[in-house]
Amino acid sequence: MFSKEDARTVIGIIGNIISLVLFLSPVPTFYRIWKKKSVEQYSPVPYLATIINCALWVLYGLPMVHPHSILVVTINGSGFVIEIVYLSLFFIFSDSKKRLRVVVVVVMECIFLAVLAILVLTLAHTTKLRSTIVGSICMAGNIMMYASPLSIMKLVITTKSVEYMPFFLSLFSFLNGVCWASYALIPFDPFLMAPNGMGALLGLAQLILYAAFYKSTKKIMAAKKAQGQVGLTEKPGADTNNQNSHATQINIGED
Repeated sequence: MFSKEDARTVIGIIGNIISLVLFLSPVPTFYRIWKKKSVEQYSPVPYLATIINCALWVLYGLPMVHPHSILVVTINGSGFVIEIVYLSLFFIFSDSKKRLRVVVVVVMECIFLAVLAILVLTLAHTTKLRSTIVGSICMAGNIMMYASPLSIMKLVITTKSVEYMPFFLSLFSFLNGVCWASYALIPFDPFLMAPNGMGALLGLAQLILYAAFYKSTKKIMAAKKAQGQVGLTEKPGADTNNQNSHATQINIGED
C-alpha cells in the first residue's frame, strides 16, 4: 500500500528535481556576464541570500539536528555548491567595490553559520530543540529570501518590462514553493510550510506580472535594438522606450 511516508518521499524527490532546475535557472544570466566580462547592474544579493539559506537548511537536515531529512540535505548541498560557482563568476567580473562587498558578506555568513552550528550542537541536547532553533532561523531566512524579488517586481511595474525577471525562474519558483509546501504537510512541518507557502504566492505574482508586461517588454526590446542600445547599462527610472534596469533574482525554497 502507498503510505504517507511514500508520498512524502515522492514529493521530496520531485521537489529536489524542481529545486535543481531552479538553482540552474540563472545559468543564462551568468553566461551573459561571462560573455560581456561584466556583471553590469546585476546584483549579488539573491545569490548571497541563497548560499546562506542552503547552508542553513543543510544544517537543519543533518541527522543530529532533524532526523530523516536526507532529501533536504541533498538538494541544499547541491544548491550550496552551485551558488559558490555563481558568486565566483560574479567576483571575477565585478569591480573592486562590488568584490569587497561580496567578500565581506560571505565571511560574515560563514562566521554566523559556524557559531550557530557550534552553539546548537553543544548546548541543545535533543533533536527536537535543535530542530526548533535551526528551523526557526531557516524559516526567517527563507522568508527574507523569498521577499527579495519584491524590489524586482516593483522595477517591472515601474519600467513595464520583464527583461530582467526571467520567465522560467519565476515559473520554477512557483512550482518549487508549491512542491515543498506540499512536502511540509506530510507530516506537518511549520518551518517548511511558512516560507514555501509564501514562495508559491510570490512566484504566482511574478507569473501574473510576466503575463501583464510581456507585450510591452517586446516593444521596448525592439525599440532598443533599433537604436543600437541592446546591452547598454543605464540607470532605471527614465523613459522605458530608451532605458532599462539590470536586476536579477532567485528565490528558492528547496527545503
